[in-house]
Formats: sequence, C-alpha cells, structure tokens
Amino acid sequence: MDRTWEEERAGNGSEEAAWRAAGWEPLAPGVARRRLPGWDATAGVIHGQAAVLVVDAGSSLREGAGLRTAAERVLGRRVTHLALTHPHFDHVLGAAAFTGARIYGAVRMDLMLGGERGRAALREDAVSHGVDRDAAEEAVGLLPRPGHLISGDLAVSLGSGREAVLANVGPAHSGHDLAVLVPGRAGAPNVVFCGDLVEESGEPQAGPDAVPGQWPAALDRVLDLGGEDALYVPGHGAVVGAAFVRAQRARLASRFGVS
Repeated sequence: MDRTWEEERAGNGSEEAAWRAAGWEPLAPGVARRRLPGWDATAGVIHGQAAVLVVDAGSSLREGAGLRTAAERVLGRRVTHLALTHPHFDHVLGAAAFTGARIYGAVRMDLMLGGERGRAALREDAVSHGVDRDAAEEAVGLLPRPGHLISGDLAVSLGSGREAVLANVGPAHSGHDLAVLVPGRAGAPNVVFCGDLVEESGEPQAGPDAVPGQWPAALDRVLDLGGEDALYVPGHGAVVGAAFVRAQRARLASRFGVS
C-alpha cells in the first residue's frame, strides 16, 4: 500500500532537517530548492532512489560546485542529471561543475551556448552584472553544451516512483525556456520549477532574447502543467501559487499588448 503524503513526510523528517541545515528549503518529499546570493536565483534538487536531478547551476563555477557538494552531502550520492531552465548567466555558468551529469535544455540551447557569439554575450552579461571577469571567462570557457535537448515534454525517471517532467514551454523570457514539473505523490502537491518565466522578488525581466508576444502563452502552459494546487518555484524569489502566476501573466499580457 502506498504511503500518504503525511506518512512519507514523517518518514522523511531527517532528510528534511538535513536540507534545512544545508541551507535548502524542502518543498515536498524528495524535492528542495535553494535561493542563491547575489541575484536571488533559485536552484532545485529532485531525487528518487536511482538518480538525482539538479535544476539550474548558479552564476559561477564556485556556485555550481557548492550546489553539487551540498546536494551530494545531504543525499550521500552523486548528482546524475542537470536541467537548465534557460541560458542566462545566473542559471548556467556553474554547469561545468556537474561533471558526468546528463545535461538537459530546450532544443537549440546547445547552439546558443556552444557558439562564439552566444558565449561572448553570456560572458559580457555576467560581467556587466558584477561577476568577476576572470571567473566569467573561466566558466564560459568550460561551459558544456546540453547533450539532451527537449522539444516537447520528457519524463525522466529518478527511481522509486519519482519522475521529473521537463517541458519546453518557450520561447518567452528567453529563446529557450524549460519548466520542470515534479508530479506530487500520495497527496503531495505538484511542484513546478519555472525558471525566470515567473519572478516573485521583482517584475519579470525582458532582455534582448525575450519573446514577449509568447510569454503569456508560456505561462498558460506552466499553469496547465502544475494545476491549481501546485507549488510554483520562480527563478527569483519566494515560492508562489497559481493565483500569483495568473496575476503575473495578466500583467505581462497588458505590458506587451498581447492576449
């Protein structure tokens, strides 16, 4: 017989305490997130018995290594998968610290991160926001391309009945937006890592690679993925509910003059 969410959480209490002690915020059994210093960017971790998936890699090799070390210390095993929600410096520059992990991104993100022009733009964006130039140069120079590209939805099995659904929902905030759904089990809520499609600590930013006309539709897709009772994890800020996402969608539609 499957355990209820309350029973699963009760049996998971020591892990939840370990996540909190390591500076992470537990969201559901097997799911946690961390708010990173500097730009308040979010990183997430999802695990089953067979695999560990981290969502986003931070803004530097040092930050990425810190995320990986903290996750592996709590779980006692290696990170095996890394999902990048979009190709902005504060979410991808730590990716080279995840040696040996399978790296996922939206289709064509590999071309952007692998091309000379895309890497130069990424480096200069990082430096303009205060990243040390040498650190940015190193991270960009070692930056791996995602080897697993998502054009629709992909369910990644992590073992013990846990899966993560990687969904290409863009372009919107960037040219390559990926959301990560963790379906709830035994009464637990769904959890959706939204990347910067949703921001709580400030208004969503639309840079030169944004596609504003498609952003509201991307948020409709995010809401379809999670449902009304899901926990929505923004790229920056506190965890929110569906009502917040709908309100942000309405503001974006008004701001950009789309329905």
